[in-house]
Amino acid sequence: MEGTIVNYRSSVHCQVQNQMVVVVKGADSKKKALELVGKKVVWVSPAKKEIKGEVRSAHGNSGALRVLFETGMPGQAVGQKVKIQ
Repeated sequence: MEGTIVNYRSSVHCQVQNQMVVVVKGADSKKKALELVGKKVVWVSPAKKEIKGEVRSAHGNSGALRVLFETGMPGQAVGQKVKIQ
């Protein structure tokens, strides 16, 4: 399954560097997003380095996911594809 990184998880005053909001094509409701909690996520950088993460929860009511990665994510990751296993 594939998803697209949309943005960092953020609040009004700060953004969290190792948590990203990911949108999956098949998940269009909060109920479908909650079925993916616990799945592993992998993003491959242009240098072929893999950064791994895990789906922690749904983000909002329209099926977006909150993914916690093991390290901080670079800004170039926004808009790129991730693999959900």
